[in-house]
Amino acid sequence: MPQIYIIDVTNRDGVQTSQIGLAKLEKTLINVYLNDMGIFQSEFGFPFTHHETNYLNANLELAEIGSLSMIKLEGWARGIVKDVELSFKLVPKIKHLNLSISTSPLMWELKFSGKIADEKIIKSMTDAVDKAYELGAESVAINAEDASRSELDFLAKFGKAGKEHGAKRLRYCDTLGADSPNSIYERLKSLAENVKMPLELHCHNDLGMAVACSVEGARGAIEGGQDAYINTTINGVGERAGNADLLSVLLALKYAHGLKDANLFPKNIKLDKIWAFAKYASYAFGIPIPINQVGVGRNAFAHESGIHADGALKNRRNYELYDYEELGRGEPETVDTGRLITAGEYSGIKGFRNVYGNLEVEFKDDAEATKILELVRYANVHTQKPLTREELLFVAKYPEQARKIMTVTP
Repeated sequence: MPQIYIIDVTNRDGVQTSQIGLAKLEKTLINVYLNDMGIFQSEFGFPFTHHETNYLNANLELAEIGSLSMIKLEGWARGIVKDVELSFKLVPKIKHLNLSISTSPLMWELKFSGKIADEKIIKSMTDAVDKAYELGAESVAINAEDASRSELDFLAKFGKAGKEHGAKRLRYCDTLGADSPNSIYERLKSLAENVKMPLELHCHNDLGMAVACSVEGARGAIEGGQDAYINTTINGVGERAGNADLLSVLLALKYAHGLKDANLFPKNIKLDKIWAFAKYASYAFGIPIPINQVGVGRNAFAHESGIHADGALKNRRNYELYDYEELGRGEPETVDTGRLITAGEYSGIKGFRNVYGNLEVEFKDDAEATKILELVRYANVHTQKPLTREELLFVAKYPEQARKIMTVTP
């Protein structure tokens, strides 16, 4: 039976969001959290973009040495040969690419002034796919930007052309969040039956339906006989009103009527990692988690109404659809109110050793400790905020990759 997989796009679409961003070290930690959760793939950046080069190459090194052992790392580029060539020039070991091009007549006219359409769109995309495989790609997906405002017949033609050239998936982009759950279900089912290739869902939240459209589109692909790949971001961070929230998608697949009985929940997912992940992403992005955020919001398991409180105390199933323990919640969190020694760009060796001693990290000698201290100083300058426990541990465990990740040279 066809299955559903998760491709998280926080490090590509999430970081494109206006007025926010992540340091390269923070993007790396996002990949680490995704890997630990068992997510299938991370769209981890733009391989044709020079300021991403060291970060991307270092993350591929982490995959080679087994640190990012579970997850595939996929780059995003435009569906043109020039982008593909530059991607492999800057990031020679990249193996997975998603190539994007607009497929709607509206965008052909408004973006390209009518200079490129129909056959030229397909030719540009297939030439880029061919070039990617020629240069060493293992998998290439083709991305139909503005698919929800594209003609279904053209999308099928676009997908079949890509498939003939070796594309592994067709990404259906609801770029403006214009689809409804019903329409996207019907369109994805039709495409799956017609094109006969795995389909990928990329939904935006402009109408507040990104999660609903993602899971219903995936259901359409599954019922059309093909695997479905859902794009998500942590905490729903994304352009304009955001993307499909990672946790909301997973919980919908596991607990929603009409979905849970179909056994669509992705394999190998560890939901108990999401609480720590969501908090880290909130800190890194500087975006507080809304009080009513699905699963990880402060009120997600809070009850005050007398009837609700009474019912929850008698049996949590009265007013809680799933368990907070399942999401890694429930343990008390303590905050030091006494002396606090931190590590930052002006730290000295004594305070630094104290910080790492509390993390149970030992250095073999002063030279090693001094080396890591220097990297931590740079990391603090790099992120412009105090390093988290996980960031400190990462720098100590992977100093060479950390150095490369933090090197951004104009």
